[in-house]
Amino acid sequence: MARIAGVNVPDNKRAVIALTYIHGIGRTSARQILDKLSIERSRRMNDLSEDELNQIRKEIESEGYTIEGELRRAVSMNIKRLMDMKSYRGLRHRAHLPVRGQKTKTNARTRKGPAKPIAGKKK
Repeated sequence: MARIAGVNVPDNKRAVIALTYIHGIGRTSARQILDKLSIERSRRMNDLSEDELNQIRKEIESEGYTIEGELRRAVSMNIKRLMDMKSYRGLRHRAHLPVRGQKTKTNARTRKGPAKPIAGKKK
């Protein structure tokens, strides 16, 4: 397995898909990186030479992509900032409710957790 930015990327996947295993690099960024280095997108990670892997590592470092721990820290700090200033979005985060205006009467089970029965709610 190739190790890029502290992440083991799978060998048997195409390079574009394998790079998306790095938090902060999606399909578009992966395509841009490979195009800039003139590496074919369809090549698999185990077909890439050590030289090409080093080029990918340098490209990710030098282009200033916010990835992995730094990105996770930035996102959590943004959420913490919203919660500290008690904005509406911050209150929704604090209450573990959907933040972007979704309805909560019937859905939102992912965000709210498993349904909790309420005593005495029979008709």
